[in-house]
Amino acid sequence: MLRALSALDLPWAHVHVLQVDERIAPADHEDRNLTHLRANLLGGAHPCPAHIYAMPVESANLDEAAARYAQTLAEVAGSPPVLDLVHLGLGTDGHTASLIPGDPVLDIVDADVAVTGVYEGRRRMTLTYPALNRARRVLWLVTGEAKKAMLVRLLGADPDIPAGRVRQDHVLTLADGAAVWPRRQKHAAADAVEGG
Repeated sequence: MLRALSALDLPWAHVHVLQVDERIAPADHEDRNLTHLRANLLGGAHPCPAHIYAMPVESANLDEAAARYAQTLAEVAGSPPVLDLVHLGLGTDGHTASLIPGDPVLDIVDADVAVTGVYEGRRRMTLTYPALNRARRVLWLVTGEAKKAMLVRLLGADPDIPAGRVRQDHVLTLADGAAVWPRRQKHAAADAVEGG
């Protein structure tokens, strides 16, 4: 999606890309979201000159780094920061950004950026609900059969999963067929199309 976006004729000088979350890992590490973001926006056939603001996860003091990134948000998007568009994914456990089930970060109401505990081997820096819920628009991109049950819960705004606590107005949810239809129905629909 980002590579396709980079090919569009947009006023890139006015586009500011902020990270929703990032794994605590060395610069250019394969686990870093920034590595993929830069490769897709800056390294494609049509690299775009968007301003990309990296979360400072290489800092020795991660709490101070989170506060610095919150200041970056304010400098780019006002105080309090209001992002024009937030692009979110959905995990098989219902997480989004790095808002992970059971993590104390879920309860933060007085900071826009925070550092999580360990999840899948790494701590992370993430935007919190206050920052996400001020966004003008939210774009959900959900793929894969393993996320089917969580997609239903997301669409139902189930507060028992982290993703369900992101406000549901001004939202566009894009999901592939595997995340939407049971396997049996998907094949039946494909057979009907092929037989027509």
